[in-house]
Amino acid sequence: MSQPIHLSIDAMGGDQGSRLVVLATLAFLKSRPDVVVTLVGDESDIQQHIPSTVGESLLARICFLHTDNTVGMAERAGDVLRSKQSSSMWQAIALVADAKADACVSGGNTGALMAIGCKLIKTFDGVRRPAICKLIPTYTGTSLLLDLGANINCSAGQLEQFGVMGSALAQLSGVAKPSVALLNIGTERSKGSSTIQAAAEALRQREGINFTGFIEGNDLYSGKVDVVVCDGLVGNVALKVSEGVANFVFSSLAEAFLSSWWGRFSGWMARPVLSHWRRSFNPSRYNGAAFLGLRRTLVKSHGGADQLGFEQALHVAVTQVLARIPERIESCLKQG
Repeated sequence: MSQPIHLSIDAMGGDQGSRLVVLATLAFLKSRPDVVVTLVGDESDIQQHIPSTVGESLLARICFLHTDNTVGMAERAGDVLRSKQSSSMWQAIALVADAKADACVSGGNTGALMAIGCKLIKTFDGVRRPAICKLIPTYTGTSLLLDLGANINCSAGQLEQFGVMGSALAQLSGVAKPSVALLNIGTERSKGSSTIQAAAEALRQREGINFTGFIEGNDLYSGKVDVVVCDGLVGNVALKVSEGVANFVFSSLAEAFLSSWWGRFSGWMARPVLSHWRRSFNPSRYNGAAFLGLRRTLVKSHGGADQLGFEQALHVAVTQVLARIPERIESCLKQG
């Protein structure tokens, strides 16, 4: 029997505390007998959320690494690097850096997570900072979007690297010749800042990259391209606005259906369609963003993710490990 995949989990990260992390982990382990985990954090707090009905065989696949310290969501990355070596986030990432775990998952402070990841796991040669990358739903399936918040101000060289890494990840997912575009304020070649223009020119000149030019925000979910590249500020805002619009639309529909007897009848008739729509585009199904450019797998879960969302982040980590994504992206970078 092959070695199980070992996930290191920051049990104290995220907005909803350790209970959600524990319950999501238990549900995930039931579906993945090939995985073992180490839950990092306050062990007494973690243990109290494990139901007494959990079987011994499942408990045997869970280890605990106790630490009293945590990283707050509002803490500055520089302060965390100086004073939070004993935190659950630091210790969880250290397990991966020391090759004691295959991947780490945390829903904690994004800036701190990236800073610790860069310090302990380190980036590939030539990669200054990693990019947060995740799948987004589209009309035709899914596309990759990066960066989603790790790098607020990006140079043209960084945007070019993001395009290369995103293209490599798409290829590893089965797309033979991924199309890559830069998110911009227009599709004309003259549009955008000097940084965007320089990044576009670099991607046009780069062999092995199918660069198609610019894409606007209204086409983000069209499926016209396989990889959408932008800086972290634009990407994070685009993602959060999209999530807000989806929630607004669904809530507005729910209110409309409850406003009258005819609305309630229409809602009852439309329920199967709406349920299918909600399942298909539920943000939780797309939770879990990998830091591309790091030498080992580090996955960021949305801080406000529900149990299904955190389970999905764990699935992303396992998928990255099984496909050897970091090693294969490094190979693609060297080819450039």
